[in-house]
Amino acid sequence: MKFTFNKKDKLKSKKHIDALFAQGKSVSAFPLRLVYLSTTFDDDVLFKTGVSVSKKHFKLAIDRNRIKRLMREAFRLHKAEYFHNISTPHAFMILYIGAEEPNLTLVETKMKRLFEKFENNIAAH
Repeated sequence: MKFTFNKKDKLKSKKHIDALFAQGKSVSAFPLRLVYLSTTFDDDVLFKTGVSVSKKHFKLAIDRNRIKRLMREAFRLHKAEYFHNISTPHAFMILYIGAEEPNLTLVETKMKRLFEKFENNIAAH
């Protein structure tokens, strides 16, 4: 698995996003929350991911965009070690629910914990 985050890996379909929030399950590792749903995609992708930051806590777009860049980078770096044996396609949305601006090390450690919790939930079901 490559350490990339291409256009085909991004969750952009309104239909999938609506279904994700309506029927999806979630795990949290504060200040991150992962909403996931087992689904099917038209292309041969095992997972698509979106990131989101609340406008309520971060009024300025520059702050929201920086946090989203950090989240995408942490996801890109660690997806290979956690999703190498995933067999069913999933849609993911990673939400930043904290009120303080993070740094990359915090986002990376919380992203790892989030992926571990996701793996435990998938293994339990």
